[in-house]
Amino acid sequence: MLFDSTSRHEFRAARIRQLHSRTHIFGPQWSVMPDSASTALVKTIPAVLWVVFAALVYLTLRRALIPQFQRLSRLTAPGVELTFAQRLLDEAVTAEPGAHTAAPPASERRAAVSRLEHALEIVRDGRILWVDDHPSSNAALTSLFTRVGMHVDSATSTTEALERLVGKSYDIVITDMRRDTEQPAETAGITLLNAMAARGIRLPVLVFTANFDPAKGVHSGIFAYAKSADNAVQYVIDLMERIKFGAAM
Repeated sequence: MLFDSTSRHEFRAARIRQLHSRTHIFGPQWSVMPDSASTALVKTIPAVLWVVFAALVYLTLRRALIPQFQRLSRLTAPGVELTFAQRLLDEAVTAEPGAHTAAPPASERRAAVSRLEHALEIVRDGRILWVDDHPSSNAALTSLFTRVGMHVDSATSTTEALERLVGKSYDIVITDMRRDTEQPAETAGITLLNAMAARGIRLPVLVFTANFDPAKGVHSGIFAYAKSADNAVQYVIDLMERIKFGAAM
């Protein structure tokens, strides 16, 4: 059938209207959706990148960060811990005035506590055998070492100390020089050192006495003589540094 001119124009106009109608229906859907998705993606990318960045930082630094987090969990209030340690050290100094320990200046006690606070990772899990016929005299220092994560066992004689040394592993031995539980009493510390050497027990020994007399005996196995509580703390830190860093004794 042939269309006249008017019919052809009407047909084209109808066709154009139909096409415009389809564009109106489908066009916005295809033109708007990509813009919405792009906007959402742009908003999401920074958050994702921050998560990835944080994960990379953690994986890179976790070996260094974890010990610090553990330290912070133990010292939630450093000032309180420091005050407590200071009090224990003061108690240790005054445990037996004029007899077992000498009284160091307050500044030296503060220095010892401050160093101990900064050496927590070094002394933690250290094992001490403390040989003294009056263990109650060392209660405050024992509490201080225990408070910072060390393990302290006591013995009141050379015989008991040797039994413990054979049955358990220690890092440090602390001993007094005189013990009335054995003879000769005045050189009981040297007796312990000789007995350890005879049994091949090689451990650093710290002699804790306020009144050391070299004439009563010396021994090559003695690491140091501590004349006061703050001296003992400093020497224990020294020894644990050597042990942790692999220095031979």
